[in-house]
Amino acid sequence: QVQLVESGGGLVQAGGSLRLSCAASGRTFSTFSTYGMGWFRQAPGKEREFVAAIRWSTGNTYYKDSVRGRFTISRDNAKNTVYLQMNSLKPEDTAVYYCAVDRRSRLYTLESESAYDYWGQGTQVTVSS
Repeated sequence: QVQLVESGGGLVQAGGSLRLSCAASGRTFSTFSTYGMGWFRQAPGKEREFVAAIRWSTGNTYYKDSVRGRFTISRDNAKNTVYLQMNSLKPEDTAVYYCAVDRRSRLYTLESESAYDYWGQGTQVTVSS
């Protein structure tokens, strides 16, 4: 079992920045057994969508087109933590953001929520205009 603790959400004005953190823990957790970690978001009345992901072993990153160049996903192996730096925030970025862990992807890409085995509780990000 893996537990994910998210932090960093909040209220920010358009054009501002937030940094989300997601710390993974659990007796069965190991970065050696982690294929990737990702961020998804869900706005009210909408389906959850992919935002960004990182392949743990290589550091390769993947982004939703609308956030590319504004958001940056990164990892800290020593802290078992993944970050999402969000700059130039827009009102349409408002959503609940979820962190997820893919222990060993075999059938799905990191852009698909079906690839992930564990999910955090989510953190609210609100961008005002």
